[in-house]
Amino acid sequence: MNRLAANRARHDTREWRVKRRERTRHLIELGGLVVKAGLVELADDDRAVILGLLVEAATRLHGDDRQQTLTLWRRRGARTFAQDEADRDAQAERAGLQPTDPT
Repeated sequence: MNRLAANRARHDTREWRVKRRERTRHLIELGGLVVKAGLVELADDDRAVILGLLVEAATRLHGDDRQQTLTLWRRRGARTFAQDEADRDAQAERAGLQPTDPT
């Protein structure tokens, strides 16, 4: 019986670690988006300001124009990602490197 309990505990610990790593990666990616949007510099790295901006965005998403707002923000985000990729490709070309692979 102890072996079974030990195996179960090991499995639970591994599962917990995997979930923790996934959550950590997700949080790091979200933080990267805050930096990519320029919010850290624009807010002078003031976390209260950044949180206030995010709360304001969440409040707007509770409004009647939720879908319109999401569509607008999604388009802006997609354009920003595309521009960043184009900038990286141009920089790579100037450095004599291969541009990024879109796949």
